[in-house]
Amino acid sequence: MKKAGILNRHLSGALAELGHGDGVLVCDAGMPIPDGPRVVDLAFRAGVPSFAEVLDGLLAELVVEGATAAREIHEANPSAAALLAGEFPGLDLVTHERLKELSAGARLVVRTGEARPYANVLLRCGVFF
Repeated sequence: MKKAGILNRHLSGALAELGHGDGVLVCDAGMPIPDGPRVVDLAFRAGVPSFAEVLDGLLAELVVEGATAAREIHEANPSAAALLAGEFPGLDLVTHERLKELSAGARLVVRTGEARPYANVLLRCGVFF
């Protein structure tokens, strides 16, 4: 049994399969999930686990070379916008519709219980060397 890091076996295993350039969509409970990507659904109740908690855990284990979010986040969810701006100074902003299109190319979708709008980010995996 793991003693630290992400303990969810489905998520831990999915992360271990990722490679350079793979996309990981971390999304709120309302984001439409496209057919295709592997999905690890962590949602338990509205707000649990939060987008911030899940993102923090993922960033502790992943090398991320880029991130994309919906530009609507700034007006609709300022706290999530501030979180993403702090984590990703070069955050790419697109329309929410474009983010949904891009999410179809993700290798993994991690659904949170977040119940605030536009708490979604598409991460692009990097390498540790």
